[in-house]
Amino acid sequence: MMMYKLLDEVEQESFSADDFVERLAWRASGGNLSTKTDNEDFNPQIIHDAFSSAIRQLTDIQRKQQRECDQLEAKLKDEEARYAQRVHKLMDRNKDDFSILHQLDEKISFVATKVVHLGDQLESVNTPRSRDERALQLMQHLNRFIDAEAPTDPLFDDDEQIFEAADVIQKLYLISQELPSGKFEGARTRIGQKYDGVERRLIERFVAAQKRDDRDAMKEVASVLSQFKGYSQCVDAFIEQSQQGAFVSRDIFREIVPVCERNEPIIHYVFHNPAQVMGRFVLIIFHGRLQEHLHQTLADQSNRCRYLDQLCDLYSRTQHLTKQLAKFNMGHDSSFLNKLAKKLFQEYISSYISVEVKQLRQCCADTLDEYYTSQGHQKRHLYGGLGELRREAAAVLGTKTSINIAAVDDHGGRTFLSEETAINLLQEAKRAFKRCQVLSRPQELAQNALQLFDILASSLLVEHIDYGIELALQAVPVNEPRAEPQLYFYDVVRQTNGVVHLLEKQYADSLLPLVVGSSCQAEAASRRRALLSGVQTKLDLGLDRTLSAACAWVRVILQTEQKKADFRPDTEEVVLASATQACRKVVRFISSQAARIKDSCDGKNVDAVLTELGERLHRTVLEHLLQFQYNTTGAMAAICDVNEYRKCVESWRIASVTALFETLHSLCNLLLVLPDNLRQVCSQGSLAGLDRAVLMNFIQLRADYKTSKLALQLRW
Repeated sequence: MMMYKLLDEVEQESFSADDFVERLAWRASGGNLSTKTDNEDFNPQIIHDAFSSAIRQLTDIQRKQQRECDQLEAKLKDEEARYAQRVHKLMDRNKDDFSILHQLDEKISFVATKVVHLGDQLESVNTPRSRDERALQLMQHLNRFIDAEAPTDPLFDDDEQIFEAADVIQKLYLISQELPSGKFEGARTRIGQKYDGVERRLIERFVAAQKRDDRDAMKEVASVLSQFKGYSQCVDAFIEQSQQGAFVSRDIFREIVPVCERNEPIIHYVFHNPAQVMGRFVLIIFHGRLQEHLHQTLADQSNRCRYLDQLCDLYSRTQHLTKQLAKFNMGHDSSFLNKLAKKLFQEYISSYISVEVKQLRQCCADTLDEYYTSQGHQKRHLYGGLGELRREAAAVLGTKTSINIAAVDDHGGRTFLSEETAINLLQEAKRAFKRCQVLSRPQELAQNALQLFDILASSLLVEHIDYGIELALQAVPVNEPRAEPQLYFYDVVRQTNGVVHLLEKQYADSLLPLVVGSSCQAEAASRRRALLSGVQTKLDLGLDRTLSAACAWVRVILQTEQKKADFRPDTEEVVLASATQACRKVVRFISSQAARIKDSCDGKNVDAVLTELGERLHRTVLEHLLQFQYNTTGAMAAICDVNEYRKCVESWRIASVTALFETLHSLCNLLLVLPDNLRQVCSQGSLAGLDRAVLMNFIQLRADYKTSKLALQLRW
């Protein structure tokens, strides 16, 4: 009993040798091992005997377990030998079975070959018999049609046998086409009538199946009708029924693609030629609903602008529609949809450019008339040589006399140029260019765009800008004015620059993309340069006259405000010198002109115009200074005046003009320096390179020129 307890403890899953020894010692001591360790009555022999007994028992257990393992191993080897022998026998048997199976397969193949051969022989016998039977039936049906008094064959009146009747009548119809027309004319007629009747009943059967959405029945009927000459009527009936009630909204373009998407799977399931049917489906939409919508929308052409906008919108939406429909299979013709769209718009596209040209020309004319009417101005003819001849005559007469025969009308400062009007013209042209890009044929696009640009350029540059410049040219004073002139031509320059910049932008954005790469590109650039060159020439002429008028007013100021006493006062007292009243007025006037030039011109044109103004001012001031005699005090006043002029032009930052007035300032110093220093001063600085005559002209203006005998001192 003790042996089995030890065996149970050793075989436990959580066995621990240390715990096992402790429990063994505890049981041997009767559970009092801890209390007897210090007791004199403790007997170690008891523990020794218990451990010895346990060791003997465990040894016996081990021997017993070893004997059992040996027995099991011997038994396992016997089982393995028996199993290997059995497997070997099964493998031998499997080989025999596989050999038998192979033989059986060969026998089955042999029998199958015999069966197929026998079937072919039976078919070769049965097929002619079946053909003969069908031929006999057709001959019987044909005899009934040949005999006009024979009763009607019930096969053709039975709806349950409609497909059999269709097969028979279709074959009879083909046979009847080969019969002579004289003797068998009645039979041919009766067969044709019955053929049409069966075909009509099949189409009605197809439509009925479509209404109840029986696609299997539709497919069966369509398959039978595909052998009939009226198969296209079946397709048309399907399309008509499919599109019935489909296009009810005002925007037909939004409905076309969904209608095609709904019917495409039906077409592919029902018809054996879905690509052709789908093409027919779209063709009827284009030639039916879409063409009707197009004619209704474009019927009224009384308002050309609205008509062109609607045409452009319809054409653009149709092009977009063709791209959407391209996903459907409509056959091998990739240009099918484009051909439909072109044919649909053919009559409108062919006459488009003539309508567009009339519309743009009329719109530009109306815009300009509206502007001039709002200004209370009646346009008049300004071009020709008579006006210029009269102006030149007035200028010559005014120069030699005080008579002014050329009354200048400045129109109250109005320039008759409107940036708003120009923008309206450009906007209308921009819309025309966009329509032109959409509606023009590729081979006509560049030429059409060039026509539109010619109309825009004529209306904007010739009829408006050139006319405004001509009016402004006539408003520039001819003779020396008696009051400060109001020079409005600067405003014309500013407005013209703004409009030309807008035109240049539209040329680059709207016209150039339409003509690039074509022969019209060079022609368009040439016309643009010619028109802008004409405008530039007239602007240059107007600025020339304006600067002349400004310098004329400077001369008037100097002649009326400048006194001889300013430069040769009676007293030689030293006073604090300052610029004269005339100089200050001139500087104020010239500064205002320079500011207006900077405001009206742009880029290098500002420097060019200011340079011309500075040179003319220098020439006017120089001529004015050469008219006076100068003593010391007057020379100081002249130097102050020239210094003011120099300060005025220095702000322009034009080096050549500043140099002119610095040289003039140096020349005025010759009026002030001591006689003994004149020769030295003339050979220094900016005066060293001047002609001797110029220097002498200034030196002769000194009040002491004769008394100091300066001519003898300055002999070179």
